[in-house]
Amino acid sequence: MTDNGYQARRRDFLRRLLFASTATAVGLWWPAAVLASGQAAVRGLRTSVDDQMTRLVFDLSGPVEHTVFTLGNPDRVVVDLRGARAVSDLRVASSGGPLRGVRHAPRNDHDLRVVLDLSHPVTPRTFLLRPADGAGHRLVVDLQRAGAADPAPVRPRQELTRSRDVIVAIDAGHGGKDPGAIGPAGTFEKDVVLAIARRLDALVRREPGMVPVMIRTGDYFLPLRERINRARQHHADVFVSIHADAAPNARAQGSSVYMLSDRGASSEAARWLAQRENEADRRLGAVPINDKDDVLASVLLDLTQNGTLEASKTLADAMIGELHRVGKVRSPRVERAGFAVLRSPDVPSVLVEAAFISNPAEERKLRTPAFQQSMAEALLNGLRAYFDGHAPPGTLLAERRRGRHVIQRGETLSGIASRYQVPVSQLRAHNNLSSDTIRVGQVLEIPMRDS
Repeated sequence: MTDNGYQARRRDFLRRLLFASTATAVGLWWPAAVLASGQAAVRGLRTSVDDQMTRLVFDLSGPVEHTVFTLGNPDRVVVDLRGARAVSDLRVASSGGPLRGVRHAPRNDHDLRVVLDLSHPVTPRTFLLRPADGAGHRLVVDLQRAGAADPAPVRPRQELTRSRDVIVAIDAGHGGKDPGAIGPAGTFEKDVVLAIARRLDALVRREPGMVPVMIRTGDYFLPLRERINRARQHHADVFVSIHADAAPNARAQGSSVYMLSDRGASSEAARWLAQRENEADRRLGAVPINDKDDVLASVLLDLTQNGTLEASKTLADAMIGELHRVGKVRSPRVERAGFAVLRSPDVPSVLVEAAFISNPAEERKLRTPAFQQSMAEALLNGLRAYFDGHAPPGTLLAERRRGRHVIQRGETLSGIASRYQVPVSQLRAHNNLSSDTIRVGQVLEIPMRDS
């Protein structure tokens, strides 16, 4: 390939990589391996319901390309599978979720259309799983109640208005058939980290200027690639992945914070841990996230030279500074390793190991609501410290740091006072206002809480 051809191919890949998150989650053809000759057989359909999510798993004879879109009046999700046919009845029994029925029929003499009849609107998400643990190829369709997992509207960056909230992606590690590490008393890592994540979600939800996005809301498996995709689809400003550590030495204790490194792990323990976390994804059939060709490797090298890794380091340092208040910190420095879940090129990302579940004492601690709450509060304080100096431009926190607010259409003085948690009378007096009348474009100075 000529240098010009390589550069053109590289520029095209970079453009698609950076702007993939601006596309809607529905109506896109997903990349897949080359289809085998003939049609792929859809051999069966399984369903499960967990919390606010219903999962459908299509068992396939091979990989398929597919599209998914929604229809209303009545509510439906349509899944088109290219080059596929049903070889068994795909009907399912009522599961108590939004799914009321499944219909399917051939389409275009070569494809298969599956229609999911619903009782209410949902947000569909899909991903493919490769053969693993005795299971063949699978297409997973997740149906989440519309709005339940989308507190931050999914919209292009350029459409975001001034004074928006920062978006915090909270990722509870493992889930479903991947329990993570298992403690001596049988505690599953997936359960305790989800409990911590839920507590952090509640805290961030109450924090002015922040909005949480829970990547995993219940006990189900998500590939690492899908976790990154969900964070980027919501335009997350930071990504915090919560885990519980494990080690062959049962006396190992303390919390740690990790960030991505493509140039080797910072310690043997970091290398071992990253291999263990990444192995679960491969074992369960997820499409690998490190299958980089030369072009992708070159692009990632360029991307890691921007501010993302530097911002991740700053976020990780802020987290470590707060974890000291909860208990022992295993390493006072930020550890680095090749965690696949941290490979988002444009979202500052850290992985927090709350404690060692392999240590009997720390396993017991991880199960207590008191420790889970203390850990969540420490992570919130870390986020506060990070955004205090690194809030993205155009966010409420950035405006607050500068002590000013530019009035947007539809805003009221009382609403602005409530958002910044200051009395209306104080806001009015600080800006020498004789009434509550304000105008679009007017700049208000925001008094500090102790002023």
